[in-house]
Amino acid sequence: MEPQAKPDPITEAALRSLHDIATPPPVAWWPQTWGWALVALLVVAALCLWLLARVRRYQREAYRREALRLLDEIEPKLRQPITRKQAVEDLAEILKRTALVSWPRGDVASLSGSAWVRFLDHHDEDGSAHALERLLDDLEYTPAGTEGFSSNICSDLIVAARTWIERHNVSA
Repeated sequence: MEPQAKPDPITEAALRSLHDIATPPPVAWWPQTWGWALVALLVVAALCLWLLARVRRYQREAYRREALRLLDEIEPKLRQPITRKQAVEDLAEILKRTALVSWPRGDVASLSGSAWVRFLDHHDEDGSAHALERLLDDLEYTPAGTEGFSSNICSDLIVAARTWIERHNVSA
């Protein structure tokens, strides 16, 4: 091994004056300007308003979920000839109760027959209430009216009632 050469005095002085590299402080997560804080506040406020609107809509639509649950209970009864008459009456009751929740009682409670069918048609978005006309106009009030029902008619009634409950138009 060779002996190391001794550096000159200027190099030694320069080496002694060296310091470690100074790293900058880490960047803060909090915005440095008030503009970004305002944007973040507006985004949080918009999300809160959106969430509040969704919760209110969910609460407002609770009557539809309940009516659809009751309709699911009636469906097997409507397919059986023995329980069909009672199921038809229950179906008409569900539709009336749904309407009573959605509109003022004075406008809906007294409706029957053709006026009730016109009401359903008027507040129907896609015309599904036409399948309910025969049930609500004639068959509900005649004792032998439900005996001639085929399974297709029963299915059509359930589909029409479900569609009306899901999609009826409630004006604000």
